[in-house]
Parts: sequence; C-alpha cells; structure tokens
Amino acid sequence: MKKVLIANRGEIARRVIRSLKKMNIKSVAVYSDADKFAPHVLEADEAVYIGKSPSSESYLKQEQILSICQELGVDAIHPGYGFLSENSSFARKVKEAGIKLIGPSPESMEVMGDKLSAKQAVKAFNVPLVPGVDSAISDISEAKKIAVEVGYPILIKASAGGGGKGMRLVHKEEDFEEQMQMAQNEARSSFGDDAVFIEKFVDKPRHIEIQVFADQHDNVVYLFERECSIQRRHQKVIEEAPSTVLTPELRKQMGEAAVAVCRACNYEGAGTVEFLIDANLNFYFLEMNTRLQVEHPVTEEITGEDLVEWQIRVARGERLPKLQDELKINGHAIEVRVYAEDTLNNFIPDIGTLERYRIPAGKNIRVDDAFLEGMEIPIYYDPMIAKLVVWGETREEAMDKTIEAIENYQISGVKTTLDFGKYVMKHEAFRSGNFDTNFINHYFKDPTIVNTAMEEEEGALKHAIDKIWSDICDRKTSEFKSRQIVSSWKNRIE
Repeated sequence: MKKVLIANRGEIARRVIRSLKKMNIKSVAVYSDADKFAPHVLEADEAVYIGKSPSSESYLKQEQILSICQELGVDAIHPGYGFLSENSSFARKVKEAGIKLIGPSPESMEVMGDKLSAKQAVKAFNVPLVPGVDSAISDISEAKKIAVEVGYPILIKASAGGGGKGMRLVHKEEDFEEQMQMAQNEARSSFGDDAVFIEKFVDKPRHIEIQVFADQHDNVVYLFERECSIQRRHQKVIEEAPSTVLTPELRKQMGEAAVAVCRACNYEGAGTVEFLIDANLNFYFLEMNTRLQVEHPVTEEITGEDLVEWQIRVARGERLPKLQDELKINGHAIEVRVYAEDTLNNFIPDIGTLERYRIPAGKNIRVDDAFLEGMEIPIYYDPMIAKLVVWGETREEAMDKTIEAIENYQISGVKTTLDFGKYVMKHEAFRSGNFDTNFINHYFKDPTIVNTAMEEEEGALKHAIDKIWSDICDRKTSEFKSRQIVSSWKNRIE
C-alpha cells in the first residue's frame, strides 16, 4: 500500500494523513469549494478538487472519487466517518475497481447498517437485546398491541440511519398513533425507508460503546469502552474512557459481547458496538457503527495505540498488532467536542468566521482540529471545529486538566460548546459519575441557571485577578515583568 486517498475532509482527514506520514504512505486529499484552503488540503501529498461545497456535489460523488483513484494510482481509500464511510454500495464499487477500502466488507456494512438485520444477526450469538421486536412494523393497530405488550414508555425507532432521526419516545397509549406517523415520516424523509420497530424505553440509560478490531486471520479484540452519555439531540458532545460504572467483570462481559457481534457479521477492521446500560447495570445491544468513531482519540489515549495505523495494517492483510491479553487501560481520557453552536439556544449552529483561534497546548493535551484563524465555518457540513482531548493519570486529574485546557482555548467570532464543556466538568453529577443520557434535560435546560453559574464563576475570577493586580502594583517596579503577565491575563478575561 503506497498511496491512500482520504474520501473525507476536516479533522478526520488530517488525522488519517498523520498516520499515513508516519507509515511512509503517500496521501491524496479531495476538497470542495468550501475547503479550498483547509489544512488537510495543504498537508496531503496530493490534493484534487472534487466539486462544489454541498456534499452531494463533492464528497458524496462516488464515481468521481473512483476516477481520481484510477488516475493517480491509488491503492486504498480511507473513508473516515460520515459521508461514504458506511455506504455498502460504495464499498462494493471500490472492491470491484480493484481498490482496497480501509474498512469492513460491503456485506458486513449491510448486516449492521440496518438495525433490524443487526438485531437478528446478534440474537443467534446470545448478545443481550432491549425488550421489544426485531422486525419492521407498519400497521398501526398491530404496533399498538405490541407497545402494550412491551409496556410503556416505549421507543419507536427507524430501522435505517441514526443520529436520533426517526426516533420517538411514547409515554402513553393515546399518543402512540401520532408519534408512530411522525417517526415513519421522518425516517422516510431522512433515509428513504419508513420501516420502524419498537423497543422498551430504558430508564436512566448510560450510553456505553466498545471499540472493536478484527483482522483477516480470525483475530478479534476489544479495546475497552467509551462513556458517551453526555448528548444533545441523541448525539454525543463529551466522551470519556474508561467509564465510571463498569466493573472489571462487566467490562469483560460487554467486551466479549462486542466480539460476538463482530463474529455475527464476519467483521474486518475498526468498529464500535454500542450498548445501553440501565440503572441495574444490565446492558443491551443498540447497534454497530462499521467505521472509526469521532471519539476514537480517547481510546488511543488510554491504550497508547494508533487506531488509524491499526486500520491500515489490517487492510494490508496483517495480523492485529496486539491480542486481547496484551491490551491494558492506562489512566483516563476525556474528549470535548468543540462545535460552533449556541449552547443556550438549544445548541443551534452558529456559523461565522474564526476571528481569533488559539488552541491550548501542554503535556497530555491533544487538539484534533480542521481550522485556522480567519477561516469560515462552512454551512454545508457538521459545525464541529475541533476535538479537545485530555489525558490524566486519574479521572479527577483529567477533568481538572480539561477545565484548564478549555480556559486556555481562545475562540471569537462564533459561539462554541466550550463553556458547556466546562460546565459539565464542574458539575457535581458528572464529577461523581452519577449521570445518564438525560444530563442536559436535567441540568442544562434552564438558561437562567447556566448563565448565573457562568456569571458567578466569571465574577470570582475577575475579583481574584483584581486582587493580584492590586498587590503587584503596590510592589516595586523590579517586578514589572510580573505586572505585564497579570495585565495580559486581566485584558483577556475582560
């Protein structure tokens, strides 16, 4: 494998390029109008213009991507995440073109890409499932009967897709029909498929996912778990590893269940098996993502492994770099996704120009980003600016260092989720580990409470700086340098 095309953009394209450079493999970037001056374009060995800014006219153009590969003698394609990464039709075309897709087979994607077929596949391997049905339902009267049998509250979920689309929580029977129709309409609009199914709603759920890897030699391992319960609109905002609720015994059970999911679909490469855990620590299979996840850095930080390098080695036909008994958890890692969003206005995107952009630096602080100062956040794609990843020897150390890193992150021109990340790190529920996927609904719903907390913290910080400033001004001019340092901090805070 001498040359790899990255069929993606942003921070994941940069992340793949870093591993390719380390492995002395040439990289090819593709870019749209919106990404003409993006860092991933400048960092790749070659870069090819692929189309207009909308993804349907650029990053989703399968035939053009394949044509570029043929023209430039590309050996493999890394799809990143999103876009074409879980598209079985594209995976099949790549295979037919004689190019290696750095990912699973089209057949594995198809089995796990549909939640119903995934449930049926893992059922035979005794993987725990949420009580409900594992077949599509379209008849409302039949669905009503099933809902009563399962017991309210229930979830109506789209069979295809993800991201919370086509999902409805129903607490009582009289609301069922309306919510069923809404779920079907949204599923049809988002995925072109209105198939839905019914599951029991799990009270106080934790969202735990297991990182898995499989090679072409029948080796499968799990690289432990990630806690992904801090979510907005069913999408993750903060992740950490390991989870505070998993005992070594439960971790082993869930890891082995995740390995069984891989075997259920003859998996190859990197994947993530997602589970729900209830208040009694019972766990249930949700779905499998047949790609690298956004939050893979926290796993890299606690294992010391380069997961992109693992992907490439597996795609080349090599055995997994390590087997299960060679993998260990070291310390604790936290990832805060830095989105251009207005957190106090239901996390709506806040698109604009990064007038100031300075990232934190220091030991065990990692920023995977895609922008430079002065660049615009495009309206055409996900508004994630960066991923702030921090490692500590303990969870408490990791949380404290994350707060410090957020305070040293400088962004102006757009609103971001950094303040929300700091709010979570300081919140008693998060620090104690006593939280679930309802964290935002429980603790971040009232902007008045959040604003008050932030204003109190800002006031206390200003008071402390003013006192230090006053003390220094009372001293001799020989301490002029100290005065300069505090003055710069005072200006930044104001």
